[in-house]
Amino acid sequence: MAITVSEAAANRAKTFLQNRGSGLGIRLGVKTTGCSGLAYVLEFVDQIDEGDHVFEDNGVKVVIDGKSLTYLDGTQLDFAKEGLNEGFTFNNPNVSGECGCGESFTV
Repeated sequence: MAITVSEAAANRAKTFLQNRGSGLGIRLGVKTTGCSGLAYVLEFVDQIDEGDHVFEDNGVKVVIDGKSLTYLDGTQLDFAKEGLNEGFTFNNPNVSGECGCGESFTV
């Protein structure tokens, strides 16, 4: 099981953490929502909880709870900037479908 972080995503996450002034890394997860059932969650992490899995890639710690890891195993976190739009993207090999607006997915 592994989660990877592109260089672009790592640089962006490091910048956010430096600007915040604290944090161990970022937490990835999933929540039930949207048309297709699941949506990604990305937030700062200040402590590692029991049952969390920790991955480190390109100098960034990524923390995922056990339930979310089932859906996110093999995912690469990336960061893309296109014109005025920018944001983190999830290259998840487990996704079998997405809703039309791209806000949720199924596995």
